[in-house]
Amino acid sequence: MVPVNYYILLSAILFSLGALGVLIRRNALVIFMSIELMLNAANLAFVAFTRVYGSFDGQVFVFFVMAVAAAEVAVGLALVVAIYRSRQSIDIDMMNSLKG
Repeated sequence: MVPVNYYILLSAILFSLGALGVLIRRNALVIFMSIELMLNAANLAFVAFTRVYGSFDGQVFVFFVMAVAAAEVAVGLALVVAIYRSRQSIDIDMMNSLKG
C-alpha cells in the first residue's frame, strides 16, 4: 500500500509543472494543456484524500472538476480557433484585445 504522502507530493509536482507552463509559455494551446495538468493534479489530491478518509466526497468533486474541465476545453478551443482565424496567430503576447 502506497502512503498518501506520495500521492500528495506527486500532485504538488504536477500542479507546479502546470503553473510553470502557464507562467512561462506563450502558446495558447500549451497554456490550456497546463491548466488541464493543474486540474488533474487537484483531482489526484482529491482522490488521495478520499482514500485516506474513506468518504466519497472527493470523488464527487473530481466528477465536477472533470465536467468543468471539459467545458473549459470546449470554450477555450473555440476561442483559440476564432482568434487564429482573425489574426493568423495564437501567440498570447499579440492578443491584447478581443476586438475583431
